[in-house]
Amino acid sequence: MDQTDSLLGAYGLIDAQGRLMSADAPLAELQERCGGDIPGTLAIPELLALVQQARSMGLKIARSFSAFDGDAEVSGFARIHPLGPEDGGGCEVLVENWQRSNVTPPSAREFAERLDAIDRATAEVSARLDARQRIVVLSARAPDALGLQAAALATPGQVWSELVELQGITHHQPLHWRLLDGAMCSFAGSLRHWRVRLIPLGPDAQSPAGFELLLIAEEPLAEMPVELSNDETPDASPARLVGTALTPVLRQPVARIIANAETIRARLAGPLRDEYSDYAGTIASAGQHLAAMLDDLADLEVVETPGFATAKEPVDLADAAGRAAGILGVRAQNRETLLVIEGERGAAVATAEFRRVLQILINLIGNAIAYAPPASTVTISADTAGEGRVAVTVADQGKGITAEQAERIFDKGERLGRDNAGGRDGGSGLGLYISRRLAEAMDGSLTVEVAPGGGALFRLELPSA
Repeated sequence: MDQTDSLLGAYGLIDAQGRLMSADAPLAELQERCGGDIPGTLAIPELLALVQQARSMGLKIARSFSAFDGDAEVSGFARIHPLGPEDGGGCEVLVENWQRSNVTPPSAREFAERLDAIDRATAEVSARLDARQRIVVLSARAPDALGLQAAALATPGQVWSELVELQGITHHQPLHWRLLDGAMCSFAGSLRHWRVRLIPLGPDAQSPAGFELLLIAEEPLAEMPVELSNDETPDASPARLVGTALTPVLRQPVARIIANAETIRARLAGPLRDEYSDYAGTIASAGQHLAAMLDDLADLEVVETPGFATAKEPVDLADAAGRAAGILGVRAQNRETLLVIEGERGAAVATAEFRRVLQILINLIGNAIAYAPPASTVTISADTAGEGRVAVTVADQGKGITAEQAERIFDKGERLGRDNAGGRDGGSGLGLYISRRLAEAMDGSLTVEVAPGGGALFRLELPSA
């Protein structure tokens, strides 16, 4: 077959119920290859969308048309003519300049990158490992994986495989990462089965600088009712309702929405027109935003609980800053933003809870990347801050803030008090409020001022260890 086959056109008649009643040979064959019959419901999604649009408007429309037929693309110019009630209320369809051309499949590298993107979107446990597969930081989004997160925080620097039970692997750990990528595992606190993904970091996959660890659950989390003890009374506040009751239930459907949208966007189910791929990308982004809002609402409930307290442990602020910057490295690279870490390790050690300090820094650095102009620099500095105090600052090169904005920037629901760069979503407006509450719970403070040369400078002060 030639690279491109061309026909004059194809005609079809669709009734008021959206069924293709008759069609010329090219259109009839495409209908059958898409799983439809004649007569039968129109099974070509791209053409069905045009028919529905013409019928809803009651107008003739003419649009470019393309659909995918296995490993080939069918394209043409579709003219849709709605018929009146006296003619049955259906549509006439004429596809002119009907063409069928071969589609080049994605390369092995592109396919692997798409799979990685889908696994990142669906993973409920993620971690950054060093070159020896030791845990640098681990974060869990699933309630049944919080015990794993706590175990990783309790014994930092251990090999990740020591925290899980690998299925079908009995060799001494750590094994070569290629032998562990794709393995199944389980861990205490979860009844689900988990698939392991190890993604090497750095330019040389044979000698990675570190790894991204993803654990993807094979089953959805069973919905578990929330039980109150005898001395508890339900709190009807929206934050507590979402944090306690709805967040665990919503996480799984949202994760499935993101995963399905990423599958469509990456065209893993087959070729797809660019605009539909873009739609799926928008859906995935909205799902990720919703997932982040659920996390914020859950954190909001925690920090507003009476008697909330944090652990007290030595926290090297320069080390925490480096880890937070590493987690956000890909996001900074996408914005061509340079993350600069200043301060020697061991020079500024605070008494605080490492996980909460890292959470604050990720929020501050993430905001700086989002609101500073592309190709700018974000500087994170750790140093002493007077007698008995140490501090870490995050300074960007954005527009800065006014005194009035500085007064309300930590208010609940405030979206940074600055113009949202590039029209991006400003988030839930809870990140800075939660960060300040966490800082205060650790006997510290979180403030903002104008950075030297413009931009905003956030300053986290904590008691010295």
